[in-house]
Amino acid sequence: MEHNLAVGLDIGTTKIVAMIGRKNDYGKLEILGIGKSKSLGVHRGVVNNITQTIQSIQQAVQEAEAASDIKIEDVTVGIAGQHIRSLQHSDYITRANSETVIDDEDIDLLINQVHKLVMLPGEEIIHVLPQEYKVDGQAEIKEPIGMYGGRLEANFHVVVGQVSSIRNVGRCIKSAGLNLEGITLEPLASSNAVLSQEEKEAGVALIDIGGGTTDLAIFRDGIIRHTAVIPFGGNVITEDIKEGCSIIEKQAELLKIKFGSAWPGENKDNEIVSIPGLRGREPKEITLKNLSKIIHARVVEIIEQVYAEIKNYGHEEQKKKLIGGIVLTGGGSQLKHLKQLVEYITGMDTRIGYPNEHLAGDSDEDITSPLYATAVGLVLDGLKRQERRKIEQQEEEIILEEEVVEETTTEVEEPVETKPPKPRRTFLDKLTDRLKDFLDDAE
Repeated sequence: MEHNLAVGLDIGTTKIVAMIGRKNDYGKLEILGIGKSKSLGVHRGVVNNITQTIQSIQQAVQEAEAASDIKIEDVTVGIAGQHIRSLQHSDYITRANSETVIDDEDIDLLINQVHKLVMLPGEEIIHVLPQEYKVDGQAEIKEPIGMYGGRLEANFHVVVGQVSSIRNVGRCIKSAGLNLEGITLEPLASSNAVLSQEEKEAGVALIDIGGGTTDLAIFRDGIIRHTAVIPFGGNVITEDIKEGCSIIEKQAELLKIKFGSAWPGENKDNEIVSIPGLRGREPKEITLKNLSKIIHARVVEIIEQVYAEIKNYGHEEQKKKLIGGIVLTGGGSQLKHLKQLVEYITGMDTRIGYPNEHLAGDSDEDITSPLYATAVGLVLDGLKRQERRKIEQQEEEIILEEEVVEETTTEVEEPVETKPPKPRRTFLDKLTDRLKDFLDDAE
C-alpha cells in the first residue's frame, strides 16, 4: 500500500465501514474508496461472534478495494463498546535532581506510574491523557518540558477497557488478512472529524449516537476532559418501535428512518402509515403520533444519561462550563427534531456534526454524512500516525549522524529538539504493539 494512504476501519454494531483516504495538495482529506457491510457479529460495540465479524470486515474491505483499485493491507481501527469507562487520577514523581530541566523522560516516568494502577480483573488501561501539570505546587501548567522543579505532578484522564474485547477485535482483523496499524478510541476519532479547534478550546461535548452505543467525549481548553460510553443507541429505538407496533425489525428500522421524529408534538393525529402484513395478513395502520411518542420516550432516556455524564464532568461549575455546547454526530443524529429535543433537555446550544471540515471540496455527499464521522476520523488518525513515523525516522537518522560526529560536539547534546516532542508517542501506539505481540504469540 502507498505510504501517503491510510485506511480507517470502523467496526460498529450496525455497520462496518472501510474507508481509504489520502491528503491532497491542500492538506485536505480525499476519500478514494469506501466499503460498507452489515455488521453481524457485534453487539453494543463488542464482538460476540468472531466468524461473522471477520466476514463483515472482509466484505467492507473488498468493496472499498473495488471502488478504489487499491489493495488494503494496514488499517486503523476504532474501539468503543460498553466495556469502556474512564476515571480521573492524580499522580506525582519526585525528581532526583531539581537542577536539571524537566524532559520527556520525566513525563514518561509519571505516565508509566499511572499505568501501574490496579484495575478490575480483565481490565487494562487504554489511554492515559494528561490534563494539566503542577511543578513544585505551581498549578495550571500545560507544558512542563524545559522548566525547573523537584516535584512534578499531574491530573490524568484514564480510559479503561476490557482486554479480551480489544484482543477479539485484533483477532478479527488478523484473521481477515489485515495488519493492525493503530487503535484509537472511537469518540476521539469522531471528535477529530467533526470538531473545530475553537470548539475544543471553548468547551464542547461530542455525542456520537451509534447503533449499539452512544459515545461521549468532552473537551475544554483543547484537552479531552471526560469520556463515557452509554450502552444504548439507535438499535434500542428500533427495538422499541418493533415491540410497540408489533412489526418486524426491518419495517421498524424503515419507519424510524422515513417517518421517525423525536418530537411528538409536530405530528397530527390523522397522519397514518400503513404497513403491509406478513404473508397475506391484513396491513397494519400506525399513527405517526404514536410512532414519535415511542421514539421520544427512548431518546429522552438516552439524552438524560448523556446529560448526567456531562454534569458528572462538572459542566455546571463556572470554571468548567462548556461554551461550545453539544455536537451530535453518528447515524442516530439524523433523527428528525433531535437537535431541538437535546437543546430543550440540556439547555445547551446544539448542532449536528458533519465530517466535512477536513474533507476535500469535491467529496461525495454520502461521505459527509454524520454516519461516517468515525471512519473519517480513523483515516485522519492513520495519516497522522504515518507522519509521526516519518518524523521519528528522520530524527533517528539525525541522531545517528550526530553520534558519528560526536567527538566534535561535546556541549551541543543539550537541546530538547532532537527528542520527539511529547504528543508523538501515544499510548495507543504502545497498546497496538502489545496487541500485535500478543496475537503473534497466540498463533
